[in-house]
Amino acid sequence: MARLEHAFMEELRAQVRERAASAPTDPDGFIAWFEALKENGPGQNDPLFPWLAEQASRDEVRWFLTQEAAGEAGFDDLVALTQVKLPTSAKLELARNYWDEMGRGNEKGMHGPMLSQLVSILDLSPTIETTVWESLALANAMTAMATQRVYAWHSVGALGVIELTAPWRSAHTAAALKRIGLSQSERRYFDLHAVLDVKHSRDWNELAIKPLVAEDPRRATAIAEGALIRLSCGERCFDRYRAHLGLER
Repeated sequence: MARLEHAFMEELRAQVRERAASAPTDPDGFIAWFEALKENGPGQNDPLFPWLAEQASRDEVRWFLTQEAAGEAGFDDLVALTQVKLPTSAKLELARNYWDEMGRGNEKGMHGPMLSQLVSILDLSPTIETTVWESLALANAMTAMATQRVYAWHSVGALGVIELTAPWRSAHTAAALKRIGLSQSERRYFDLHAVLDVKHSRDWNELAIKPLVAEDPRRATAIAEGALIRLSCGERCFDRYRAHLGLER
């Protein structure tokens, strides 16, 4: 199984290696390159999300969220796994991020259960058997990067780019949920991430990625690969979702 996982990850790396190699390796230059992924990265500003916000039926929104929930690897757990033996500045920033994910010690504020509550409210039944392979591949890639130490820097990039790009998608998903009748408390998971992840991204870039690259510029390429792997996997999901829902790009 470990060999299969490694081969899977190396194939994903090969797909993004050329673009990742073009990323600057000085701290400021790399952060500028990384933050630009919000606009020019794979899958960004996909028309799926405005369509969800403005036009999708309740059943179409439910299908989309079923796929997303089934492919959810658990951001809090991925952060916890990634921070093992990281240098101090990055480790502390991941700890702060994890504490937010855990509701700062308040069970009602934990992010994972918020998503589970939404799944229950919408009566979703996410299972592997009914999930498109692209969503499962995304979850597998994120898990592999967080659990295999050879991909630790990749995981820092992959998690960081989620924080960078999630607010736009979350805002549109929250709008879709509001339009189909969910209350503010029921759609809290997406409302929260539309706002909180802006700060999370800024802090992750400044306090985790930047010091890591400053300490060893070679890490920039691995962080870039991880970010591009995450975005490319997401792009494949969006393409598949649109195909299923009968949307043109």
